[in-house]
Formats: sequence, C-alpha cells, structure tokens
Amino acid sequence: MDTQFLNTFLQVADRGSMAAAARHLNITPAAVAQQIRTLERELGVPLIARAGRTVSVTEEGARILQRTREVLRDVADLRSIANDRAVSGELRLGACPTALAGMLPDVLAGMVRKFPLINVFIKPGYSAELYADVESGELDAAIVLQAPFALPKTCNWEVLREEPLVVLAPERLAHCDPHDLLRDEPLIRYDRHQWGGRQADEYLRRVGIVPRERFELNALNAIAVMVDRGLGVSLVPDWAEPWPAGVRVARLPLPEPSEPRRMGIVWSSTSVRGRLTLALREECRHVTRRQRGGSDPHH
Repeated sequence: MDTQFLNTFLQVADRGSMAAAARHLNITPAAVAQQIRTLERELGVPLIARAGRTVSVTEEGARILQRTREVLRDVADLRSIANDRAVSGELRLGACPTALAGMLPDVLAGMVRKFPLINVFIKPGYSAELYADVESGELDAAIVLQAPFALPKTCNWEVLREEPLVVLAPERLAHCDPHDLLRDEPLIRYDRHQWGGRQADEYLRRVGIVPRERFELNALNAIAVMVDRGLGVSLVPDWAEPWPAGVRVARLPLPEPSEPRRMGIVWSSTSVRGRLTLALREECRHVTRRQRGGSDPHH
C-alpha cells in the first residue's frame, strides 16, 4: 500500500474536495481521484462519497481516519529512528504569521546548512491552532505567541523575543505625544480578537483612551503600509524585521509601561524527534540573538 495514497485520502478528508486536495498536493484532481480509487480497491471499502464538487468521508473511511494519521506519523518517524546517531529525518513545524515571514527563513537556512539530511514540513497558522497541533502530536514544535493559558505537561515553552508595544505613526507626526496620537488620529487597530492584539486593547483601556477606530486587522505588515500611506496610527508590538520595503514610519515608545508580546517556541516532549527539536531551539536562539544585535531598518 502506497503511503502517498493514504496522505491523499487525508488531504481530501480534511479539505472537503478533490480540487482543494489537488492544489495542496500539487497534482491534478484526476490524479487525486485515481489514488483514492486505488486505495478503495486495496481496502475493499468506499472511503469517499462524492456529491458534485464536494466530498465527504464514508462511515468506513471515518473508521480508519485517525489510524491513517498515526500510520503516516510512524512512517515519518522511521527515518529519525534509523538515523539516531545523526540529526536527520523529518521535522513537522508550525509557524504563526509573524514568525513565518520573519525569523523562520533564517532559522531554516541555519538548520539546513548544519544538518543537510533533514527535511521540514511547515504548517502556517495562528498560534492557538498550532498549540493544539503540538499537543496532539500533529506537529513536533511551533514558533508562536505565548499562550494565555497553562500548557499541558507534554508541551514545553521557551521565550525567544519580547516585543513591547509602540505607536506607529507617519514620519511627519514623529514629534507628537503617543497618547495624543492615539486619541486624535484614526486608529488602525491590531485585531483585538487575536492573541497578538489583546495587549494593545488592554493598554488602551488601562490608560482610558477611546480611539477613533477606522480599520481592524490581524496583519502587521499591512498595518505598517497603511500607516505609511497616512491612513492613521496604530498600537502594535515592535516586531522583528523584515518589514515591507520602502515603509517609513515612526515607532514611538509608550509613556506608560505595557505588557510585551512574547514570541517563542513550543515543542512536544513526547516526540521521537528530540534531536531535531533541540537543534531547532538552538538555531532559534542563535537567530534571535543575531536579530537583537542587528540594525533596525524601520526606525
């Protein structure tokens, strides 16, 4: 039985359509359908029920869904176990949006240079879902924001970077008082419903500022561009480079102390890829130290 066909079955089940699975796997929908049919013949039961463009998992398919996930994880573990004396195998890694565009490429460059036998599966996502994936064993580790809850005993956490809140303003307003800007200028709000935006919302409440809200979104790079275009000011964590090219904004420290946003790494203590996760943590620390010592292009 081809494990790739099992993976195709999982993708179809998780994504709800042949077309979506095909896009993710970078193959044609016809190839997806052929692999599913082959798997169904080998198992002797229908796995997917087709209804127009959508599909659903049959009762027989649902019975083997979780076991299929476990089998594929076990197959991925074989290389790590076989190469126990070397740092090799597949690492399943999650990354929140800030880390994905920021520190992760440098971390991966260092990992591949030092350990050329590894390969890495990367899942983008928001921090809350990535914590759940690490806890369930879907991922070995994730670079995420600090969770506002206690972690289970099977998960470990290490802070890599603290990011204090700053007011982003157009350069022409760099001389202004940060609180005056938050009161008087239109606010481009960092999404208060996501972990990253809660500190900003709590700070505004604590200092008694009721802003003139104009936009609200969970995309820091887009917020920086909007401030650069004169659409308003924002209260955001002072996140690590890279920033959008050509953006010229003022970063104004707050007059009152604020709780920083903490970026770090969460990993599973039960993963068989302990050597890989240790190497990942060491490389994350190295990249973080280098970023702290580097120049700040958006100041």
